[in-house]
Amino acid sequence: MNTGDVPGIPKTALAQINPTVGDLDGNAALIADWTEKARLAGAELVIFPELALTGYPAEDLYLRPDFIAAGFSSLEELAAGVGDITALVGFADPVEDPVGQAIAANAVAVLRGGEIRAIYHKRILPNYGVFDEYRTFRDGPAPLVTPVSGHSVGLTVCEDCWDPDSPVASNLAPGADLIANLSASPYHHGRSRDREENFRRVALAEGRPVAMVNAVGGQDELIFDGGSVLLAGDGTVLARAGQFSEDLVICDRGGSPAPPLGDTAEVYSALDTGLRDYVVKNGFGHVGLGLSGGIDSALVAALAVDALGPEKVSCVVMPSPHSGVETQEDAREMTSRLGVELIEIPIEGPMAAFDRLLGPDAKGVAAENLQARIRGNLMMALSNSRGWLVLTTANKSETSVGYSTLYGDMAGGLAPIKDVPKTLVYELCRFRNQTAPVIPETIISRPPTAELRPDQKDSDSLPPYDTLDRILRQYVEEDRGPAEIAASGEDPVVVAEIVALVDRAEYKRRQSPPGLRITPKGFGRDRRMPITNRYRPWQAGSR
Repeated sequence: MNTGDVPGIPKTALAQINPTVGDLDGNAALIADWTEKARLAGAELVIFPELALTGYPAEDLYLRPDFIAAGFSSLEELAAGVGDITALVGFADPVEDPVGQAIAANAVAVLRGGEIRAIYHKRILPNYGVFDEYRTFRDGPAPLVTPVSGHSVGLTVCEDCWDPDSPVASNLAPGADLIANLSASPYHHGRSRDREENFRRVALAEGRPVAMVNAVGGQDELIFDGGSVLLAGDGTVLARAGQFSEDLVICDRGGSPAPPLGDTAEVYSALDTGLRDYVVKNGFGHVGLGLSGGIDSALVAALAVDALGPEKVSCVVMPSPHSGVETQEDAREMTSRLGVELIEIPIEGPMAAFDRLLGPDAKGVAAENLQARIRGNLMMALSNSRGWLVLTTANKSETSVGYSTLYGDMAGGLAPIKDVPKTLVYELCRFRNQTAPVIPETIISRPPTAELRPDQKDSDSLPPYDTLDRILRQYVEEDRGPAEIAASGEDPVVVAEIVALVDRAEYKRRQSPPGLRITPKGFGRDRRMPITNRYRPWQAGSR
């Protein structure tokens, strides 16, 4: 691209990279490589994401002096290799005035000419949702504006630019020609639009360009979607990086900003990214899952193949006497369409053995759960013998109300759709089939069932999923109480039943695998409820 068409600011590169937490050498090499690419493309300034050198969030690693010291040594080595270009690199800077356990600041280093020219400390530390930066960092005292190729660049980090009413907002980057923001802003559905609109507000309020560079990739349950952007002082998008992939954007007025993804495509890409990075960054070479012929396992299988390739995915079909012929045929057909390994292990024999051992205790719910636990044991045995990561297939609706079996279908190392409501599962399956019909239509159209007893349907135990998901969204994600939810038009009896199920299932969720976060509040680091809890707003007269 021509890099000289944005007047009044340095020739700028947005380096949207995918760092790995704790991989100081690998992250430094990545930053060095992309710095050189930007220099060769004619850039005078290259901006990296927040805490790109250490990875984000490194959680309590930030409280370890050895990690902070090793990170600073890596920064010094990195700086020595930076020539005639200015690189803004996020790292954890050791501080002389620690507060509590915090021994470092969330910082930006200005690297140029083989040296660290300046260091900025993030001034607003978020402490809500998935963020816990008051625990790990010391906040910075003042703004920093640094010269770059005859221009001035003001440094900010993520949250510094999010609160228009904060003291920082009135003194963001005094006198700067360009405001640079290094971000590691986690994804949830719709977040990319909100983020860009926020930085448009900053550009308009300041009347000058803003360059925001966001991280990309997966880190445990969090997913970073990129979408880095350069905005003019009038709010016009001058450049935009793609979503969910590394990208080096050399900003020019004549370029074509990458278009944002549609809603469903965005969620599917987020899950694809999170699954791939969880598997790859944790060193797993293969994944396995139980494929039941139901819609949840169908979606997980499709995601696994898209993320990793069919050669790294195995599907296990484990029919019981209650398994429908049609569902088993659909499961086998789907493995054929995906091109993955199919393993079949009927479980009628183990079920009969448990029945002999337990006698009358192997009845009702116990018998149903035994089927799930037999399957869970088989999956974990295959994991041990073949080195798989087992993917569990529970969705958010089921996880919310405890419609799953401990040590059974909850067994595994990652729950890719743990934060995906059931209604969205259907939408994602239809979206995936637009590319290629890998999911048989009968899987999508069949009424959902766990198939643990004759003629079982999910509707025997739960309200329709559109009703359930509406109530769960308000209770879990929006923190509304039962009375407020009922006042929105929902049946108060149904609301009370659902809220009770959610509260009682907390002990199960604590024992479930991590899941990829795609909503504003998932069952993970951003929702922390006590297991032992006698607050019962769904009971009449309870306080």
